[in-house]
Amino acid sequence: MLLLDIDGVLNPFAATCCPPGYAEYDLFPGEEPVRLSRAHGEWITNLSGAFEVIWASAWGRHANLLLGPVLDLPPLPFVDFPPVPFPPVMKVPSVIRHLRNRPAVWIDDVITAEARTWAAGRGIPTLLLEVEPAIGLTRPAVDLALQWAARHIRA
Repeated sequence: MLLLDIDGVLNPFAATCCPPGYAEYDLFPGEEPVRLSRAHGEWITNLSGAFEVIWASAWGRHANLLLGPVLDLPPLPFVDFPPVPFPPVMKVPSVIRHLRNRPAVWIDDVITAEARTWAAGRGIPTLLLEVEPAIGLTRPAVDLALQWAARHIRA
């Protein structure tokens, strides 16, 4: 499985301006625009060949409604998180319940100490990829996840 966060990963909200290759979308009226790169849709499609891609974001079901059309993605499953706002550490129990005993890559802009401890002690192949929220998801990170899948997941 590949758990994919949105804000800070697909939406580089911490960038001082909209980065090259991104466009701003008013997906939440009255809030900051969401910065998205259409390349991410292609990359997520690439990742879907090796993983079951799952939204791991507070966006929940809104990810499919709002991002799917922009990134040309089919509906993806999502992890149920507590109601927003919640601290990043609260993602860990929901992720544990969702993954159970399956190998996984988790891409997020905030990988907590609790997530690192859990991953290190799992005994099941787990890769945590922390993304810089001013840069977002990059092709090298996608390639790293795909290389990891080739080594750890049976076809």
